Amino acid sequence: MRTILLPTTLDERVDLPAGWRSLPYDPALPLPTEGQDAEVLVVWGNRRAALADAAERLGDLRWVACLAAGTDAIDDAGFDPGVLVTSGRGLHDGPVTEHALALVLACARRLPDLVRAQDERRWAGELGGVQPVHDTQVRTLAGAHVVVWGFGSIAARLAPLLVALGASVTGVATSAGERHGFPVVTPDELGTVLPSADVLIGILPATPQTRHAIGAPVLAQLPQRAFVVNVGRGSTLDETALLDAVRTRRLAGAALDVFEREPLPASSPLWGEPRILVSPHAAGGRPQHAGTFLTAALRAYDAGQDPPNVVPRTGASAPRR
Repeated sequence: MRTILLPTTLDERVDLPAGWRSLPYDPALPLPTEGQDAEVLVVWGNRRAALADAAERLGDLRWVACLAAGTDAIDDAGFDPGVLVTSGRGLHDGPVTEHALALVLACARRLPDLVRAQDERRWAGELGGVQPVHDTQVRTLAGAHVVVWGFGSIAARLAPLLVALGASVTGVATSAGERHGFPVVTPDELGTVLPSADVLIGILPATPQTRHAIGAPVLAQLPQRAFVVNVGRGSTLDETALLDAVRTRRLAGAALDVFEREPLPASSPLWGEPRILVSPHAAGGRPQHAGTFLTAALRAYDAGQDPPNVVPRTGASAPRR
């Protein structure tokens, strides 16, 4: 009997092929003793220490099925290079798109300022009433230029919604051209699109190459009216550089859902900056149709095929099956 370990954070049914058994486990606790012969480990909401423990104890492990879109925590846990790793890419497109759009609109429509005014019982007349149609500030997405860095499946879902609200969208990815009907430039060409950007949205994964990619040199190319929204990974944004740009009025503001350290420490100066909206890594957290996805992936794996979303691993050999 082959064993798959399913986290209790997964609330959807996974149908198993013949010859398989599933064991539930709490991702916040050490793995159950009876599951140490597991061939497949499904990961969702696991703490890093628990992942490192699993990497050390699961000697028969062949596949780590991560339901998160990014697998940086898996990479850091120390699993054998021969273990197959897959991601949950695509499972979070809807929720992350909704949250990214909400953060962009919150910036444009000044929702943080409205909430603060409500807390003070103050009628924020400067934000209502008669407003200039052609404002030098970003007050609407109509006519806005939105640059999305990390133009994958989430961006493919987000971009048409931005266009429906009147924005134009340019993607940034490792290769230039056209994706999903939108123009895409490479990071080397950022200088051609950032000066006209009203919003820069980061949806980058955490890799050594993307660390602080959105840093001082990039922020300096944005116009003063621009907002930065990050729903990718916290390590991709230089928080110190962003805070400095916002405080000195070189940027209009930001909305951040991810941070270099999570939870964001109470001592972080980001909390106290009124023009930075802090969101507690809330964009994802609800993988859509994960049970159906895992059922199909396990069937492919059982048949000797690669499951969807295989993540290339440095130094990896062929998976041991």
